[in-house]
Amino acid sequence: MSVIDETALDILRGALRGGVVGPGDPGYDRARGIYNAMIDRRPAAFARCVDVADVRTALAFARDNGVATAVRGGGHSGPGLCLVDGALTLDLTPMRWVHIEPEARTARVGGGSRLGDLDHAAHTFGLGVPSGIMSTTGVGGLTLGGGHGHLTRRYGLTIDSLLAADVVLADGSLVTASVDQHPDLFWALRGGGGNFGVVTSFAFRLHPVDAVGVAITLWPVDQVREVLRWYREFLPGAPEELSGFFALLTVPPGPPFPEPLHGRKMCAVVWCHTPTHPGTAPEDEQARLEKAVAVVAAAGPPAFHFTTVMPYPALQTMFDQLLPTGLQWYWRGDFFDAISDDAIAVHEKYGQNLPTGLSTMHLYPVDGAAHRPGPDETAWAYRDALWSGVIAGIDPDPANAALLRRWCVDYWTDLHPHSMGGGYLNFLGEEEPTDRVRATYRDNYDRLAEVKHTYDPANFFRANQNIPPA
Repeated sequence: MSVIDETALDILRGALRGGVVGPGDPGYDRARGIYNAMIDRRPAAFARCVDVADVRTALAFARDNGVATAVRGGGHSGPGLCLVDGALTLDLTPMRWVHIEPEARTARVGGGSRLGDLDHAAHTFGLGVPSGIMSTTGVGGLTLGGGHGHLTRRYGLTIDSLLAADVVLADGSLVTASVDQHPDLFWALRGGGGNFGVVTSFAFRLHPVDAVGVAITLWPVDQVREVLRWYREFLPGAPEELSGFFALLTVPPGPPFPEPLHGRKMCAVVWCHTPTHPGTAPEDEQARLEKAVAVVAAAGPPAFHFTTVMPYPALQTMFDQLLPTGLQWYWRGDFFDAISDDAIAVHEKYGQNLPTGLSTMHLYPVDGAAHRPGPDETAWAYRDALWSGVIAGIDPDPANAALLRRWCVDYWTDLHPHSMGGGYLNFLGEEEPTDRVRATYRDNYDRLAEVKHTYDPANFFRANQNIPPA
Protein backbone atom coordinates (compact mmCIF):
# COMPACT_ATOMS: atom_id res chain seq x y z
CA MET A 1 0.00 0.00 0.00
CA SER A 2 1.33 3.44 -0.95
CA VAL A 3 2.10 5.93 1.78
CA ILE A 4 2.35 9.60 0.90
CA ASP A 5 5.19 11.33 2.67
CA GLU A 6 3.86 13.59 5.43
CA THR A 7 5.87 16.51 4.11
CA ALA A 8 4.25 16.09 0.71
CA LEU A 9 0.82 15.91 2.35
CA ASP A 10 1.55 19.17 4.18
CA ILE A 11 2.34 20.81 0.85
CA LEU A 12 -0.98 19.55 -0.55
CA ARG A 13 -2.80 20.80 2.55
CA GLY A 14 -1.43 24.26 1.96
CA ALA A 15 -2.48 24.23 -1.69
CA LEU A 16 -6.12 23.10 -1.28
CA ARG A 17 -8.96 25.27 -0.04
CA GLY A 18 -10.88 22.16 1.01
CA GLY A 19 -8.11 20.53 3.03
CA VAL A 20 -6.62 17.05 3.25
CA VAL A 21 -7.47 14.13 5.52
CA GLY A 22 -4.64 11.62 6.05
CA PRO A 23 -4.32 8.40 8.08
CA GLY A 24 -3.06 10.32 11.11
CA ASP A 25 -5.91 12.81 11.15
CA PRO A 26 -8.91 12.47 13.53
CA GLY A 27 -11.45 12.38 10.69
CA TYR A 28 -9.74 9.68 8.64
CA ASP A 29 -11.94 6.71 9.62
CA ARG A 30 -15.05 8.79 9.12
CA ALA A 31 -13.78 9.93 5.71
CA ARG A 32 -13.27 6.36 4.51
CA GLY A 33 -16.77 5.32 5.56
CA ILE A 34 -19.00 5.03 2.49
CA TYR A 35 -22.53 3.79 1.83
CA ASN A 36 -21.48 0.13 1.61
CA ALA A 37 -19.89 -0.84 4.94
CA MET A 38 -18.65 -4.11 3.44
CA ILE A 39 -15.89 -2.03 1.83
CA ASP A 40 -12.98 -1.55 4.23
CA ARG A 41 -10.09 0.16 2.45
CA ARG A 42 -7.40 2.61 3.50
CA PRO A 43 -6.62 5.32 0.95
CA ALA A 44 -3.34 7.20 1.37
CA ALA A 45 -5.32 10.43 1.82
CA PHE A 46 -8.51 12.30 0.94
CA ALA A 47 -8.26 15.57 -0.98
CA ARG A 48 -11.44 17.48 -0.18
CA CYS A 49 -12.14 19.52 -3.31
CA VAL A 50 -14.36 22.59 -3.07
CA ASP A 51 -13.90 23.76 -6.65
CA VAL A 52 -12.21 23.10 -10.00
CA ALA A 53 -8.95 24.62 -8.74
CA ASP A 54 -8.79 22.06 -5.94
CA VAL A 55 -9.44 19.22 -8.38
CA ARG A 56 -6.67 20.40 -10.71
CA THR A 57 -4.26 20.83 -7.80
CA ALA A 58 -5.01 17.37 -6.40
CA LEU A 59 -4.61 15.74 -9.81
CA ALA A 60 -1.27 17.50 -10.35
CA PHE A 61 -0.11 16.28 -6.94
CA ALA A 62 -1.11 12.69 -7.76
CA ARG A 63 0.68 12.80 -11.12
CA ASP A 64 3.85 14.35 -9.69
CA ASN A 65 4.01 11.86 -6.82
CA GLY A 66 3.01 8.76 -8.78
CA VAL A 67 -0.06 8.16 -6.63
CA ALA A 68 -3.11 6.30 -7.95
CA THR A 69 -6.35 8.29 -7.86
CA ALA A 70 -10.01 7.57 -7.18
CA VAL A 71 -12.99 9.94 -7.19
CA ARG A 72 -15.87 10.14 -4.71
CA GLY A 73 -19.12 11.90 -5.46
CA GLY A 74 -21.96 10.46 -3.37
CA GLY A 75 -20.09 7.34 -2.19
CA HIS A 76 -22.89 4.95 -3.23
CA SER A 77 -20.69 2.70 -5.39
CA GLY A 78 -21.51 -0.91 -4.51
CA PRO A 79 -17.96 -2.19 -5.08
CA GLY A 80 -16.54 0.92 -3.39
CA LEU A 81 -14.76 2.26 -6.45
CA CYS A 82 -14.21 5.61 -4.72
CA LEU A 83 -11.80 3.98 -2.26
CA VAL A 84 -8.53 2.30 -3.24
CA ASP A 85 -5.88 1.15 -0.78
CA GLY A 86 -2.94 3.51 -0.93
CA ALA A 87 -4.54 5.87 -3.45
CA LEU A 88 -5.53 9.52 -3.24
CA THR A 89 -9.31 9.94 -3.18
CA LEU A 90 -10.55 13.17 -4.72
CA ASP A 91 -13.53 13.82 -2.47
CA LEU A 92 -16.07 16.00 -4.28
CA THR A 93 -18.61 16.00 -1.45
CA PRO A 94 -17.91 19.70 -0.62
CA MET A 95 -19.10 20.54 -4.15
CA ARG A 96 -22.80 20.24 -3.25
CA TRP A 97 -24.67 23.00 -5.02
CA VAL A 98 -27.58 23.31 -7.45
CA HIS A 99 -28.56 26.31 -9.58
CA ILE A 100 -31.99 26.26 -11.26
CA GLU A 101 -33.02 28.35 -14.28
CA PRO A 102 -36.82 27.92 -14.04
CA GLU A 103 -37.70 29.73 -17.27
CA ALA A 104 -35.13 27.79 -19.30
CA ARG A 105 -35.98 24.61 -17.35
CA THR A 106 -32.34 23.76 -16.77
CA ALA A 107 -30.22 22.93 -13.73
CA ARG A 108 -26.49 23.13 -13.06
CA VAL A 109 -25.34 20.71 -10.39
CA GLY A 110 -22.04 20.39 -8.53
CA GLY A 111 -20.10 17.15 -8.88
CA GLY A 112 -20.52 16.22 -5.21
CA SER A 113 -24.28 16.80 -5.08
CA ARG A 114 -26.82 14.15 -4.19
CA LEU A 115 -30.17 13.46 -5.79
CA GLY A 116 -31.92 14.99 -2.80
CA ASP A 117 -30.14 18.30 -3.43
CA LEU A 118 -31.33 18.36 -7.03
CA ASP A 119 -34.86 17.17 -6.22
CA HIS A 120 -35.27 19.82 -3.51
CA ALA A 121 -34.02 22.70 -5.64
CA ALA A 122 -36.05 21.80 -8.73
CA HIS A 123 -39.26 20.86 -6.92
CA THR A 124 -40.06 24.40 -5.81
CA PHE A 125 -40.52 25.22 -9.52
CA GLY A 126 -42.54 22.07 -10.26
CA LEU A 127 -39.61 20.53 -12.14
CA GLY A 128 -37.36 17.49 -11.88
CA VAL A 129 -34.87 15.16 -13.55
CA PRO A 130 -35.38 11.41 -14.05
CA SER A 131 -32.89 9.78 -11.70
CA GLY A 132 -32.58 7.03 -9.07
CA ILE A 133 -34.90 6.06 -6.22
CA MET A 134 -32.93 7.26 -3.16
CA SER A 135 -32.12 10.85 -2.30
CA THR A 136 -28.73 9.93 -0.82
CA THR A 137 -27.35 8.69 -4.16
CA GLY A 138 -24.68 10.86 -5.77
CA VAL A 139 -25.70 12.71 -8.92
CA GLY A 140 -22.29 12.09 -10.50
CA GLY A 141 -22.01 8.32 -10.28
CA LEU A 142 -25.66 7.76 -11.09
CA THR A 143 -25.54 10.00 -14.17
CA LEU A 144 -22.27 8.67 -15.57
CA GLY A 145 -23.66 5.13 -15.33
CA GLY A 146 -26.86 6.07 -17.18
CA GLY A 147 -29.40 6.65 -14.40
CA HIS A 148 -32.86 5.08 -14.10
CA GLY A 149 -35.71 5.32 -11.62
CA HIS A 150 -39.38 6.22 -11.17
CA LEU A 151 -39.53 8.69 -14.10
CA THR A 152 -37.66 6.63 -16.69
CA ARG A 153 -40.68 5.43 -18.67
CA ARG A 154 -42.00 9.01 -18.83
CA TYR A 155 -38.81 11.06 -19.36
CA GLY A 156 -36.03 8.61 -20.20
CA LEU A 157 -32.72 7.87 -18.52
CA THR A 158 -30.85 10.52 -16.55
CA ILE A 159 -28.32 10.82 -19.40
CA ASP A 160 -31.16 11.63 -21.80
CA SER A 161 -31.62 14.89 -19.86
CA LEU A 162 -27.90 15.71 -19.67
CA LEU A 163 -27.03 18.85 -21.62
CA ALA A 164 -23.37 19.37 -20.75
CA ALA A 165 -20.63 18.47 -18.28
CA ASP A 166 -17.51 20.28 -17.10
CA VAL A 167 -14.66 17.78 -16.94
CA VAL A 168 -11.13 18.03 -15.57
CA LEU A 169 -8.98 15.65 -17.62
CA ALA A 170 -5.97 13.67 -16.45
CA ASP A 171 -3.57 16.36 -17.69
CA GLY A 172 -5.40 18.99 -15.61
CA SER A 173 -7.13 20.74 -18.49
CA LEU A 174 -10.80 21.74 -18.08
CA VAL A 175 -13.21 21.08 -20.94
CA THR A 176 -16.94 21.35 -21.39
CA ALA A 177 -18.51 18.36 -23.10
CA SER A 178 -21.79 18.82 -24.95
CA VAL A 179 -23.35 18.19 -28.34
CA ASP A 180 -21.33 21.12 -29.73
CA GLN A 181 -18.12 20.86 -27.70
CA HIS A 182 -16.10 17.66 -27.43
CA PRO A 183 -19.11 15.68 -28.70
CA ASP A 184 -17.20 12.37 -28.58
CA LEU A 185 -16.47 12.87 -24.89
CA PHE A 186 -20.09 13.90 -24.29
CA TRP A 187 -21.23 10.69 -26.00
CA ALA A 188 -18.94 8.63 -23.76
CA LEU A 189 -19.94 10.35 -20.52
CA ARG A 190 -23.54 9.32 -21.09
CA GLY A 191 -23.17 5.83 -19.66
CA GLY A 192 -19.40 5.29 -19.83
CA GLY A 193 -18.78 5.79 -16.12
CA GLY A 194 -15.84 7.59 -14.53
CA ASN A 195 -13.32 6.55 -17.17
CA PHE A 196 -12.67 9.90 -18.79
CA GLY A 197 -12.07 12.55 -16.13
CA VAL A 198 -13.44 14.26 -13.05
CA VAL A 199 -16.86 15.79 -13.75
CA THR A 200 -17.07 18.90 -11.61
CA SER A 201 -20.54 19.99 -12.75
CA PHE A 202 -23.49 18.76 -14.79
CA ALA A 203 -26.14 20.67 -16.76
CA PHE A 204 -29.57 19.02 -17.03
CA ARG A 205 -32.81 19.65 -18.87
CA LEU A 206 -35.69 19.75 -16.37
CA HIS A 207 -39.16 18.27 -16.85
CA PRO A 208 -42.55 19.01 -15.31
CA VAL A 209 -42.97 16.89 -12.17
CA ASP A 210 -44.66 17.99 -8.98
CA ALA A 211 -46.93 15.73 -6.94
CA VAL A 212 -46.96 12.12 -8.12
CA GLY A 213 -49.27 9.20 -7.46
CA VAL A 214 -47.62 6.45 -5.43
CA ALA A 215 -48.92 2.94 -4.78
CA ILE A 216 -47.47 -0.13 -3.08
CA THR A 217 -48.97 -3.55 -3.76
CA LEU A 218 -47.91 -6.65 -1.83
CA TRP A 219 -48.67 -10.31 -2.51
CA PRO A 220 -47.52 -13.40 -0.55
CA VAL A 221 -44.21 -14.67 -1.89
CA ASP A 222 -45.83 -17.93 -2.97
CA GLN A 223 -47.74 -15.90 -5.60
CA VAL A 224 -44.51 -14.86 -7.38
CA ARG A 225 -45.30 -16.99 -10.44
CA GLU A 226 -48.76 -15.49 -10.99
CA VAL A 227 -47.67 -11.92 -10.24
CA LEU A 228 -44.64 -11.95 -12.54
CA ARG A 229 -46.59 -13.53 -15.39
CA TRP A 230 -49.15 -10.76 -15.09
CA TYR A 231 -46.54 -8.00 -14.60
CA ARG A 232 -44.48 -8.97 -17.67
CA GLU A 233 -47.56 -8.66 -19.86
CA PHE A 234 -49.11 -5.59 -18.27
CA LEU A 235 -46.34 -3.06 -17.73
CA PRO A 236 -44.72 -2.81 -21.20
CA GLY A 237 -48.13 -1.93 -22.62
CA ALA A 238 -49.10 0.51 -19.86
CA PRO A 239 -49.10 4.28 -20.49
CA GLU A 240 -45.65 5.84 -20.04
CA GLU A 241 -46.82 7.99 -17.14
CA LEU A 242 -47.17 4.79 -15.09
CA SER A 243 -44.08 3.02 -13.82
CA GLY A 244 -43.76 0.21 -11.34
CA PHE A 245 -40.75 -1.77 -10.23
CA PHE A 246 -41.15 -5.37 -9.08
CA ALA A 247 -39.47 -6.45 -5.84
CA LEU A 248 -38.92 -9.47 -3.64
CA LEU A 249 -38.68 -8.32 -0.03
CA THR A 250 -39.36 -8.84 3.64
CA VAL A 251 -42.02 -6.39 4.86
CA PRO A 252 -40.34 -3.84 7.16
CA PRO A 253 -41.95 -2.92 10.48
CA GLY A 254 -43.77 0.38 10.42
CA PRO A 255 -46.21 2.38 8.30
CA PRO A 256 -47.83 2.08 5.89
CA PHE A 257 -47.71 -1.69 6.43
CA PRO A 258 -50.11 -3.31 8.94
CA GLU A 259 -48.47 -5.15 11.81
CA PRO A 260 -49.60 -8.68 10.76
CA LEU A 261 -47.47 -8.32 7.60
CA HIS A 262 -44.30 -7.19 9.38
CA GLY A 263 -41.42 -9.61 8.76
CA ARG A 264 -43.25 -11.63 6.10
CA LYS A 265 -41.60 -12.44 2.77
CA MET A 266 -43.59 -10.84 -0.06
CA CYS A 267 -43.42 -9.88 -3.69
CA ALA A 268 -44.37 -6.31 -4.50
CA VAL A 269 -44.74 -3.60 -7.10
CA VAL A 270 -43.92 -0.01 -6.15
CA TRP A 271 -45.87 2.24 -8.51
CA CYS A 272 -45.30 5.84 -9.58
CA HIS A 273 -47.85 7.72 -11.69
CA THR A 274 -46.71 11.03 -13.16
CA PRO A 275 -49.61 13.40 -13.93
CA THR A 276 -50.12 14.03 -17.63
CA HIS A 277 -50.77 17.71 -16.97
CA PRO A 278 -48.63 19.72 -14.53
CA GLY A 279 -50.54 21.24 -11.66
CA THR A 280 -53.14 18.46 -11.49
CA ALA A 281 -55.11 18.74 -8.24
CA PRO A 282 -54.13 16.04 -5.69
CA GLU A 283 -57.64 14.63 -5.55
CA ASP A 284 -57.72 14.30 -9.35
CA GLU A 285 -54.32 12.63 -9.39
CA GLN A 286 -55.47 10.25 -6.66
CA ALA A 287 -58.42 9.22 -8.83
CA ARG A 288 -56.19 8.76 -11.90
CA LEU A 289 -53.70 6.73 -9.88
CA GLU A 290 -56.36 4.41 -8.51
CA LYS A 291 -57.77 3.88 -11.97
CA ALA A 292 -54.31 3.15 -13.40
CA VAL A 293 -53.46 0.51 -10.79
CA ALA A 294 -56.92 -1.00 -10.33
CA VAL A 295 -55.77 -3.88 -12.53
CA VAL A 296 -53.48 -5.28 -9.81
CA ALA A 297 -56.19 -7.71 -8.75
CA ALA A 298 -55.65 -9.50 -12.06
CA ALA A 299 -52.39 -10.85 -10.64
CA GLY A 300 -54.24 -12.42 -7.73
CA PRO A 301 -55.71 -10.95 -4.54
CA PRO A 302 -53.10 -8.64 -2.97
CA ALA A 303 -52.34 -8.88 0.73
CA PHE A 304 -51.90 -5.10 0.85
CA HIS A 305 -52.61 -2.23 -1.53
CA PHE A 306 -51.86 1.36 -0.61
CA THR A 307 -52.30 4.50 -2.71
CA THR A 308 -51.49 8.14 -2.05
CA VAL A 309 -50.31 11.34 -3.68
CA MET A 310 -47.07 12.94 -2.50
CA PRO A 311 -44.47 15.47 -3.64
CA TYR A 312 -41.87 13.86 -5.87
CA PRO A 313 -39.00 14.53 -3.39
CA ALA A 314 -40.99 12.65 -0.72
CA LEU A 315 -41.11 9.59 -2.97
CA GLN A 316 -37.36 9.93 -3.52
CA THR A 317 -36.70 9.79 0.23
CA MET A 318 -39.10 6.92 0.95
CA PHE A 319 -36.33 4.30 1.30
CA ASP A 320 -33.65 6.49 2.91
CA GLN A 321 -34.38 5.52 6.51
CA LEU A 322 -34.82 1.85 5.65
CA LEU A 323 -31.44 1.73 3.91
CA PRO A 324 -29.11 4.21 5.63
CA THR A 325 -25.38 4.54 5.12
CA GLY A 326 -23.32 1.86 6.86
CA LEU A 327 -25.06 -1.41 5.96
CA GLN A 328 -23.35 -4.45 4.48
CA TRP A 329 -24.12 -4.66 0.73
CA TYR A 330 -23.33 -7.16 -2.00
CA TRP A 331 -25.05 -6.75 -5.36
CA ARG A 332 -25.12 -7.79 -9.00
CA GLY A 333 -27.39 -6.90 -11.91
CA ASP A 334 -28.45 -7.75 -15.46
CA PHE A 335 -30.65 -6.40 -18.25
CA PHE A 336 -33.72 -8.34 -19.41
CA ASP A 337 -35.86 -8.07 -22.53
CA ALA A 338 -38.29 -10.70 -21.20
CA ILE A 339 -39.25 -12.40 -17.95
CA SER A 340 -39.34 -16.03 -19.01
CA ASP A 341 -41.01 -18.84 -17.11
CA ASP A 342 -37.55 -20.26 -16.41
CA ALA A 343 -36.46 -16.91 -14.94
CA ILE A 344 -39.62 -16.81 -12.82
CA ALA A 345 -38.70 -20.21 -11.39
CA VAL A 346 -35.35 -18.74 -10.29
CA HIS A 347 -37.08 -15.78 -8.65
CA GLU A 348 -39.43 -18.17 -6.85
CA LYS A 349 -36.54 -20.18 -5.47
CA TYR A 350 -34.48 -17.29 -4.15
CA GLY A 351 -37.42 -15.08 -3.15
CA GLN A 352 -38.54 -17.72 -0.68
CA ASN A 353 -35.02 -17.82 0.78
CA LEU A 354 -34.13 -14.16 1.27
CA PRO A 355 -31.12 -14.43 3.60
CA THR A 356 -31.82 -11.33 5.72
CA GLY A 357 -34.64 -8.89 6.36
CA LEU A 358 -33.24 -6.20 4.06
CA SER A 359 -32.06 -8.41 1.18
CA THR A 360 -34.05 -7.88 -1.99
CA MET A 361 -34.34 -8.16 -5.76
CA HIS A 362 -35.71 -5.36 -7.98
CA LEU A 363 -36.72 -5.24 -11.64
CA TYR A 364 -36.77 -1.60 -12.84
CA PRO A 365 -38.61 -0.74 -16.08
CA VAL A 366 -36.27 0.89 -18.63
CA ASP A 367 -38.62 1.11 -21.60
CA GLY A 368 -40.98 3.89 -22.71
CA ALA A 369 -39.09 7.14 -23.29
CA ALA A 370 -35.78 5.36 -22.63
CA HIS A 371 -36.29 3.41 -25.87
CA ARG A 372 -36.44 6.48 -28.11
CA PRO A 373 -32.68 7.12 -28.54
CA GLY A 374 -30.84 4.63 -30.71
CA PRO A 375 -28.34 2.16 -29.22
CA ASP A 376 -25.38 4.13 -30.57
CA GLU A 377 -26.58 7.65 -29.64
CA THR A 378 -25.11 7.33 -26.15
CA ALA A 379 -22.70 4.89 -24.50
CA TRP A 380 -25.72 3.13 -22.89
CA ALA A 381 -26.12 0.23 -25.31
CA TYR A 382 -29.23 -1.54 -24.01
CA ARG A 383 -31.97 0.66 -25.44
CA ASP A 384 -33.91 -2.52 -26.19
CA ALA A 385 -33.96 -3.74 -22.57
CA LEU A 386 -37.30 -3.79 -20.78
CA TRP A 387 -35.98 -4.23 -17.23
CA SER A 388 -32.80 -3.54 -15.30
CA GLY A 389 -32.53 -6.08 -12.51
CA VAL A 390 -30.49 -5.98 -9.33
CA ILE A 391 -29.97 -8.64 -6.66
CA ALA A 392 -28.85 -7.10 -3.35
CA GLY A 393 -27.81 -8.89 -0.20
CA ILE A 394 -28.12 -6.34 2.64
CA ASP A 395 -27.73 -6.50 6.42
CA PRO A 396 -26.31 -4.38 9.25
CA ASP A 397 -24.22 -7.23 10.71
CA PRO A 398 -20.71 -7.76 9.26
CA ALA A 399 -20.93 -11.38 10.42
CA ASN A 400 -23.46 -11.96 7.62
CA ALA A 401 -21.21 -10.69 4.82
CA ALA A 402 -20.35 -14.17 3.51
CA LEU A 403 -24.03 -15.18 3.63
CA LEU A 404 -25.05 -12.13 1.59
CA ARG A 405 -22.32 -12.75 -0.97
CA ARG A 406 -23.17 -16.43 -1.40
CA TRP A 407 -26.92 -15.81 -1.82
CA CYS A 408 -26.36 -13.00 -4.30
CA VAL A 409 -23.81 -14.84 -6.42
CA ASP A 410 -25.88 -18.06 -6.49
CA TYR A 411 -29.03 -16.15 -7.43
CA TRP A 412 -27.22 -14.21 -10.16
CA THR A 413 -25.52 -17.34 -11.51
CA ASP A 414 -28.88 -19.10 -11.91
CA LEU A 415 -30.63 -16.04 -13.37
CA HIS A 416 -27.91 -14.74 -15.70
CA PRO A 417 -28.55 -17.28 -18.50
CA HIS A 418 -32.04 -15.75 -18.85
CA SER A 419 -30.67 -12.19 -19.20
CA MET A 420 -29.43 -10.14 -22.17
CA GLY A 421 -25.81 -10.64 -21.15
CA GLY A 422 -24.88 -7.20 -19.83
CA GLY A 423 -25.99 -5.19 -16.83
CA TYR A 424 -26.48 -1.62 -15.63
CA LEU A 425 -23.02 -0.20 -14.94
CA ASN A 426 -24.00 0.99 -11.47
CA PHE A 427 -25.18 -2.52 -10.55
CA LEU A 428 -21.94 -4.28 -11.44
CA GLY A 429 -20.42 -5.62 -8.25
CA GLU A 430 -17.16 -7.06 -7.03
CA GLU A 431 -15.54 -10.22 -8.38
CA GLU A 432 -17.58 -10.11 -11.59
CA PRO A 433 -16.54 -12.18 -14.63
CA THR A 434 -13.84 -10.37 -16.65
CA ASP A 435 -16.03 -9.84 -19.73
CA ARG A 436 -18.82 -8.03 -17.87
CA VAL A 437 -17.76 -4.48 -18.74
CA ARG A 438 -17.42 -5.31 -22.43
CA ALA A 439 -20.81 -7.09 -22.38
CA THR A 440 -22.38 -4.02 -20.79
CA TYR A 441 -21.38 -1.84 -23.76
CA ARG A 442 -21.95 -4.29 -26.62
CA ASP A 443 -20.90 -2.69 -29.94
CA ASN A 444 -20.17 0.64 -28.21
CA TYR A 445 -17.17 -0.77 -26.34
CA ASP A 446 -14.57 -0.20 -29.08
CA ARG A 447 -15.69 3.40 -29.58
CA LEU A 448 -15.44 3.98 -25.82
CA ALA A 449 -11.90 2.61 -25.85
CA GLU A 450 -11.04 5.07 -28.63
CA VAL A 451 -12.46 8.00 -26.65
CA LYS A 452 -10.52 6.77 -23.63
CA HIS A 453 -7.34 6.82 -25.72
CA THR A 454 -8.04 10.41 -26.76
CA TYR A 455 -8.81 11.82 -23.30
CA ASP A 456 -6.94 9.48 -20.92
CA PRO A 457 -4.31 7.59 -22.93
CA ALA A 458 -2.34 6.53 -19.82
CA ASN A 459 -5.47 5.15 -18.10
CA PHE A 460 -4.91 7.50 -15.17
CA PHE A 461 -8.59 7.14 -14.23
CA ARG A 462 -8.81 3.39 -13.67
CA ALA A 463 -10.56 3.15 -10.28
CA ASN A 464 -13.86 2.47 -12.05
CA GLN A 465 -15.49 -0.18 -14.22
CA ASN A 466 -12.47 0.27 -16.39
CA ILE A 467 -12.26 0.58 -20.17
CA PRO A 468 -8.55 0.48 -21.08
CA PRO A 469 -7.55 2.92 -23.84
CA ALA A 470 -7.46 1.48 -27.35
